[in-house]
Amino acid sequence: MMKRACSHCQLEFNEEILKQQKKGEEILYFCCEGCERVYTFLHSQGLEEFYERLQENELSPVVENQESLSRFDSEGFMRKYVSKKNHLDEVSLILEHIHCIACVWLNEKILMRQAGIYDIKINYTNNKATILFDKNEISLSSIVMLIRSIGYDAHAYDPAMQEEYANKERRKYYVRMIVGVFCTMNIMWIAVAQYAGYFSGMSREIKAILDFASFLLCTPTLFFSGSIFWKGAYYAIKNRALSMDTLVVSGSTLAYLYSIYAAFVGLETYFESITMIITFVLIGKFLEQRGKKIAIDALDSLSASIPLQVNVLREGQKISISPEEVEVGEVIEALPAECIALDGELLSEYGSCDESALNGESLPIEKKKGDKILSGSIVVATPILYKTTKKLSHSLMSSIVNLVEESLNKRPKIQEQANALSRYFSSTILILATIGFVVWYISTQNVQESLSVAISVIIIACPCALALATPIASVVGLSEAIKRRILFREARFLETLAHANLLILDKTGTLTKGSLRVVKEMMLIPLEKEEEWALYDLLQHTHHPIAKGVQSFLENKISFCEQKLTNLEQKARGMVGYLGENRFVGGSLTLLQELGISYPQSLEQEPYSLFCFAKNSELKAIFLLEDTLKPEAKTCIESLQKSGLEIMIVSGDRFYPTQKVAQELNVKFYAEQTPLDKAEIVKKAHKEGKVVVMAGDGLNDALALAQSDIAIAMGNGVDVAIALGDVVLLDEHLSSLQKSFEISQSTFRLIKQNIFISLFYNACSIPLALCGMVIPVVAAASMSLSSLIVVGNSLRIQRKI
Repeated sequence: MMKRACSHCQLEFNEEILKQQKKGEEILYFCCEGCERVYTFLHSQGLEEFYERLQENELSPVVENQESLSRFDSEGFMRKYVSKKNHLDEVSLILEHIHCIACVWLNEKILMRQAGIYDIKINYTNNKATILFDKNEISLSSIVMLIRSIGYDAHAYDPAMQEEYANKERRKYYVRMIVGVFCTMNIMWIAVAQYAGYFSGMSREIKAILDFASFLLCTPTLFFSGSIFWKGAYYAIKNRALSMDTLVVSGSTLAYLYSIYAAFVGLETYFESITMIITFVLIGKFLEQRGKKIAIDALDSLSASIPLQVNVLREGQKISISPEEVEVGEVIEALPAECIALDGELLSEYGSCDESALNGESLPIEKKKGDKILSGSIVVATPILYKTTKKLSHSLMSSIVNLVEESLNKRPKIQEQANALSRYFSSTILILATIGFVVWYISTQNVQESLSVAISVIIIACPCALALATPIASVVGLSEAIKRRILFREARFLETLAHANLLILDKTGTLTKGSLRVVKEMMLIPLEKEEEWALYDLLQHTHHPIAKGVQSFLENKISFCEQKLTNLEQKARGMVGYLGENRFVGGSLTLLQELGISYPQSLEQEPYSLFCFAKNSELKAIFLLEDTLKPEAKTCIESLQKSGLEIMIVSGDRFYPTQKVAQELNVKFYAEQTPLDKAEIVKKAHKEGKVVVMAGDGLNDALALAQSDIAIAMGNGVDVAIALGDVVLLDEHLSSLQKSFEISQSTFRLIKQNIFISLFYNACSIPLALCGMVIPVVAAASMSLSSLIVVGNSLRIQRKI
């Protein structure tokens, strides 16, 4: 009975059960109405190119999904899975039935043609589609219906699905690998008999039986175990491209066809070599998959840290709901050992939270009523009640997870260069193999020997190692950074940080502890109650560490009053406010100069940080504060200098306190710098050709951070840091800053080593193969070995850091 392929899904069926449709002189065949409908739709949209772009296996028949679309537009679904981004709506969906890059292309083309959809990005590695749309122009159910109409399906993105797809991929390799190993083990026994007969003598009939047995074992290995390579090679050629699969298939197919001919004419066959080639390559691919899983495990654990349910108090009752459903301002009860899902404010009188996952502090942090509660921390000892201040999508742990996902989707420049090189590599190798065959045949007149050389060249030169050189090392480097609470916004920042030659540091809160204490109080004139209230109110409206130090000092000395300052104005060096007709000023000596307030000149020589308080034009009080270097500051700075970094302190503090810190650390410094001044220093360094890294607390360093090549945000302003930083340190330790440079330098060094290994391997192995010094089975083993060396070398980052 004659078989025909469905014109859409390409699967073969008995002709009598297929539905026929005439198109001009051509007869089309469809296995179901779904395939017919999708085929007609694609041609009506002018998207026939889809069938040219298919890269991997066949499509599945289109199965109609009867699940209701209305749930995608329900309030609960929208609230849980849809977020706002630049006044538009953003949703992440998992696409089902994505087989290849052509499927990605088709979905992107169809969706981007629809009014109301402004952007779509599909990650082929995990089938996650991020769609930016306007729900006032197109509903989410319409988007899903459109995806279904072209033979695919979609559901809400769940990080657990990524692991499921990865497991499916590993199972696919595993089954084929087992078949290959079984056939290889058995064919080797036959090969032993053949080699024994070659030296001791064997009848033609026995040799024919052994050749036929080898053929039977080789065939399923080549066409079942090797089907992954066949499909990849077919669709690559159909799309006018050559790939690794092309080299594996062309080499093994040449050997297979020649071996069939050799078996009939009594020559030596290559069946055992073909079986081993396919099996070795499959084992290499399977181990690559395992290597990728090891590298990505640390990233998966982040999403798993967000709890699936929280206990919310509504109308006097405690109900358990998903974190996505919780609104800002709702009250949540968290029990001991539970992970906090959303950022909030403590309502209980006291509590204790383990924030080690965020900042590395091993001891629990004691909290009092009104303190911040951070998502990702764990409740210790007693239950707590807290009020949510952010939705799940904007809470700290969700922001961290999103930042990590973004980093994996961006590639370093060196990877783009390696990919460009590998694109032309396959065609070059096929040309070399052809030349090798011709030269050997002319010189030896031996087809078998010439073919062996050509096959060895094709197999040994597979560019797997070159393609793996950068992505594996990048993922391992990123995962190691995450373990140490260091977040890179993009993988390419690993490369930029490794090239940096100037590190600019803020002083207060970066090099010093940032918790200044008052060492001397100078009350020039005793303060009246109104003046005390004004001073305390000024201190409450600024987050600068100097002001916070004074506020802490005065906390038990000034009785708080309801009377508040008006017309508060934030200055570059302090604060100004009014109480009635009186103007109150709090800040630095520079601010006093700007406002024409006189002060003792001896203050300029003080090696302490100063906070001055004045009423109208009269200086009332001066507070001298001292900050101390972080314990690890000197060691970390010395280590970074030894690595070749030039280090500079750029601070808004006065000259003498800044000089004192700079001398202790033996670095250059700039003092009394405004945010604009700091940005100008970064610009000047750029003009000198330097790659600049700026590390600050993410608050008053925003301009300089934005101007630098790499902005490292550290300190207390975690939310601001995540928004501004290219690299975010979740703790305040300078050792993390040092570690971020070590990780980037080690990662980039290993990337270069990987590329060198792959190029050196090919530079040595191809000439050996052309000279006839490598047989095909050894070529297959060494090709797989080169890929595994690259994977293993990348995993060394885990031991080096």
